[in-house]
Amino acid sequence: MSTPAAPGSWNPQQYLTFADQRLRPALDLLARVPLDAAKRVTDLGCGPGNVTPYLRQRFADAILTGVDSSPQMLSAARAASGDVATWVQADAAHWQPDQPQDLIYSNALLQWLDGHKTLFLKLLGQVRPGGVLAVQMPNQFNEPSHVLMREVAARGPWAATLAPLLRPAPVASPAQYYDWLAPQCSHLDIWQSDYLQTLEGDDAVLNWLSSTALKPLLEALPPDQTTPFRDALAARLHTAYPPRSDGRTLFAFKRMFIVARRAG
Repeated sequence: MSTPAAPGSWNPQQYLTFADQRLRPALDLLARVPLDAAKRVTDLGCGPGNVTPYLRQRFADAILTGVDSSPQMLSAARAASGDVATWVQADAAHWQPDQPQDLIYSNALLQWLDGHKTLFLKLLGQVRPGGVLAVQMPNQFNEPSHVLMREVAARGPWAATLAPLLRPAPVASPAQYYDWLAPQCSHLDIWQSDYLQTLEGDDAVLNWLSSTALKPLLEALPPDQTTPFRDALAARLHTAYPPRSDGRTLFAFKRMFIVARRAG
């Protein structure tokens, strides 16, 4: 497993521009975790630590660990949340806890990784029997935003540069996750939700994508191609997501949720 499309570096300030919109699905996931107490909890892909304090609030007595591969994100997490958790730099594809966890919570991370059957079974195996793997992933691959992003990337002078970054759909169907996980679970809850984001400003959808899915493509482009690429994509996105009469842009963003309780 690898992270072929993950950005080389993360900008916490840019990511937190949409903190409120990104926080809602994270808290929706946490609300569905069927644990009254936990001794060991990991926030896998903790980013700038904006969800970790909510895990601390929910599980006040837990040994709480925030794991992220980005030193910039971990630095922001330490600055914002201090000693609310132990912060660990590690690649989620290879991370291994010292002891089985009561809860592995992962918000908006695992879509960056390939090989989900192996990955999800590995993570489930890292929680104790009766423990929980709770995952939220964007599932936007076949939505207009991401279809247009791939179409623009595949055409123009940047096509050869960006072609290696255009991955197959990283997130499987809900039924596939069920088939992979159900034999190992005493409880398995899978659902999808569309969050209708109300975005402000010009090129609102482009700006949203620039802090996540679009970031690896922008990082790969030479400076003289960055603006033409952004302009070409902005024009397509503006047609697909026209501003409303009040100037705001409505952006439906699909998320998949998985709450798996390990049997035993």
